Amino acid sequence: MGKFIPLAIFVVLAWFLYDGLGHDTKKLPSPLIGKAFPSLEVQDFKTGEKYHLQEKLKNQVSLVNVWASWCVTCRAEHQMLNNIAKQGVVQMVGINYKDTKREGRYFLKRLGDPFGFIIFDEQGKLGLELGVYATPETFIVDNNGVIRFKRIGEITERLWQEEMLPLIQQLKK
Repeated sequence: MGKFIPLAIFVVLAWFLYDGLGHDTKKLPSPLIGKAFPSLEVQDFKTGEKYHLQEKLKNQVSLVNVWASWCVTCRAEHQMLNNIAKQGVVQMVGINYKDTKREGRYFLKRLGDPFGFIIFDEQGKLGLELGVYATPETFIVDNNGVIRFKRIGEITERLWQEEMLPLIQQLKK
């Protein structure tokens, strides 16, 4: 009987490892899905103007992307964001997270600026409210300011075509 205990432990561990392989680690469940996007007073990246974010998110479906100049994956994802912006199907909002304006401006000058407006979150206050785990993170917010989608990591063409764009089109109806 004692010989079977190690075998049973091995089988249980193997099952848990095998079961975990099928899950997308970039798609962590978020307690914010279905909840209002945080309504904080934020600072505009370009002008320094302060405003309440919910005012800019109402009445439009928005793609909100948390990015930083120091983020390697953000750099890799940026061309995809430029492509999405060219389609004109969604309001593009950037959150420059724990960065400097100087580095952020250089990043955008080199790679292009796909955003309709950018929030400067130097201290990470908005990121904290959003539960930012790692950059980049992307949210889709409906026209009532409610979060409908969250993605940690790079937006790929496949993800855009198969999940994000259909959701945006549905939310716009």
